[in-house]
Amino acid sequence: QVKVVESGGGLVQPGGSLRLSCTASGFTFDRYAIGWFRQAPGKEREGVSCISAARGSIITYAESVKGRFTISRDNAKNTAYLGMNNLKPEDTAIYYCAVANYVSCFNWGSPHSFGSWGQGTQVTVSS
Repeated sequence: QVKVVESGGGLVQPGGSLRLSCTASGFTFDRYAIGWFRQAPGKEREGVSCISAARGSIITYAESVKGRFTISRDNAKNTAYLGMNNLKPEDTAIYYCAVANYVSCFNWGSPHSFGSWGQGTQVTVSS
């Protein structure tokens, strides 16, 4: 049974930093790309970043987070990370980790490209 669990969310002031973790089990972790999505109240779920399987040689980011967020993975720990710097109020959302249906980040912006999801972790950026 596939299980995906996010952690690391919280309340942070504008300009602050957080690191989210995504720990997964029930499948061969290094064989699948991992994506991060977020959903703010009243808005659709949007893709934030994706890292390809194995060594993670392919990495993509949404334009809104480029230069501020960093995705990575540690296959030995079955864990992916999303480092977030210079956070802005508009980054406030529930952040979800998802396991892709592919080894690459093919069509990564679509939630339909991901088959297993975590329950989400709340990130709130406010002074």
